[in-house]
Amino acid sequence: MKKFLKIFLWSVGSVIVLLAILMSVFIYKIKYGFPVSYETDAPTIDFPSNQMAVLLFSKSTGFRHGESIETGKLVFDDLAKKNNWFLYSTEEGGVFNPEQLSKFDAVVFNNSTGRLLNDDQQKVFQEYVENGGSLIGIHGAGDDSHHWVWYEQNLVGSLFSHHSLNPQFQETEITLDAVQDSLMSQGLPVRWTHADEWYVFFENPRDKGFNIIYTIDGEKINPDGNMLFTKDKNFGMGKDHPVAWYRITGKGRTFYTSMGHDASAWQQDAFVRMLENAVKAE
Repeated sequence: MKKFLKIFLWSVGSVIVLLAILMSVFIYKIKYGFPVSYETDAPTIDFPSNQMAVLLFSKSTGFRHGESIETGKLVFDDLAKKNNWFLYSTEEGGVFNPEQLSKFDAVVFNNSTGRLLNDDQQKVFQEYVENGGSLIGIHGAGDDSHHWVWYEQNLVGSLFSHHSLNPQFQETEITLDAVQDSLMSQGLPVRWTHADEWYVFFENPRDKGFNIIYTIDGEKINPDGNMLFTKDKNFGMGKDHPVAWYRITGKGRTFYTSMGHDASAWQQDAFVRMLENAVKAE
């Protein structure tokens, strides 16, 4: 009996240790990206003349929103055909070199998470935006796994805290704000409803000088995302809870929406039109 009990306790202990290791790896992955590698070989790209060029970048080293990423690729293919864009879709960072990147009018981070670019590539991309390029970030592109100060300051404006977990997806009304740029708001409905995994940031992007496009009422969702003890963490968001915004960065522009966790967002005409506007307004 003692031998059986000893074997049982060792088995239970081993399972607990294994689960702890797996959980630690998972947490590390979503916080920092794992495994991380940087592609440096420039791809071969034939840029057509007289077409707007859009780079759709879907690399992930952190949590991968696979369903949304793949649906987003299909939707951007349709948008490219509709608008006569040249769309280059990749998950390889080698395209972030001065010569090729300068030929793109807009770069879309399609739920890109984790460490994505090496230091030189980050510098090239920063100069690209500040010299007139456009960065469009979707959902996971704004989480805290990137560890890139310029990117966080100019795309999101604040550090990501957490997302709703109780429940994870909550339907609520999305309301158009007083958008300054008519190109950004063109054709967008004043109100629509959508269920998403709502992101909460430590500070409100409105207070950081960003122009807000859409908001939700933060008091009509449960923002609780803490798996420990503290409940109802809302930090700098509260009732005024932006979910899409933009700003001028140098001579360029950044746009971000925290919506888009899964494929359902891409089925919303307002969501797709908003992203189409963001690309066109480059």
